[in-house]
Amino acid sequence: MKATVLDVAMTKNVKLSKEYVCRFGSPTINSVDITIFNIKYFARCLNCDYCNDFCCWHGVDIDVQNVQRLYKHAADLIKYVGHDKDKWFEPNWIEDKDFPGGKNTRTTTINGRCIFLNRKKRGCLIHSFCIEKKIDYHILKPIISTLFPLTFDNAVLKPAREVHNRSLVCLCDTETLYRGMREEIEYYFGPEIVDELDENERWHCVFIRVE
Repeated sequence: MKATVLDVAMTKNVKLSKEYVCRFGSPTINSVDITIFNIKYFARCLNCDYCNDFCCWHGVDIDVQNVQRLYKHAADLIKYVGHDKDKWFEPNWIEDKDFPGGKNTRTTTINGRCIFLNRKKRGCLIHSFCIEKKIDYHILKPIISTLFPLTFDNAVLKPAREVHNRSLVCLCDTETLYRGMREEIEYYFGPEIVDELDENERWHCVFIRVE
């Protein structure tokens, strides 16, 4: 797979006018990697018929507050997941100010797939559970999952590692990373940040084609 116009591994961070704090208290965003306005991918995940949920194979980082919220629904979620809650997450915790609550762990994998992956159909069991129970999926689904293929690191909003190392199966010439995740960014960080990001998009949009 070869990128044209710009190399997808290139990064260029632009400082924003202020810090934008996630509604959960962290992370904070004060800069943006402008390649999010140019790199494109297939944004309508569940309409994809070729990836076999590849991005969900390895589990995901999850913050301590999110874990606690999931545990509150454990009795019902166990029926979805098929495993007791003590098998849902890795036992080790990492101190990290970028995550709500200041630390995170990772969902476990079973037979090479995230424990929360729907093996009978497609997609995330947490997301499906929220739809059935009429719960806002942002409350229970990890922020890393919801923002993917974007992520955050040291206050920078940027493409996930899978974009830069080109392991993301759905890199293609459809929708930019930013446009695909614009509504999610607004949910977590508010309408002001998307207004500023829209302005940055107008200045820095080049459109990368991935072949």
